[in-house]
Amino acid sequence: MRLGYEFGQHTLIAKRAGITDEEIRRVTAGQDAEGWSTWDRTLLRVADELKSDGIVSDATWAALDERYDMRQKMDTVFTVGQYNMVSWALNSFGVQLDDGVPGFPE
Repeated sequence: MRLGYEFGQHTLIAKRAGITDEEIRRVTAGQDAEGWSTWDRTLLRVADELKSDGIVSDATWAALDERYDMRQKMDTVFTVGQYNMVSWALNSFGVQLDDGVPGFPE
């Protein structure tokens, strides 16, 4: 699933926060791409598991336990779910990118 509108909007936000173009492109390669910290890889794994299986695995929960309390873990799941829902709606409604907003990187 391509989430061009949300990805483009968040690319602009990420750049303002100092995230590099290389890091942004690496997101599209997923959790197995070289260069992620262990924690970043864990957060990407949460999103991947929720997208593919609809559930966070026990191993990923254990990794989240190392840094997050229950509320933070719940917020992680809800955040992934909320952005999927918004992206489904934007895609279904045919919302186009705003001027100056990049799409999904090639």
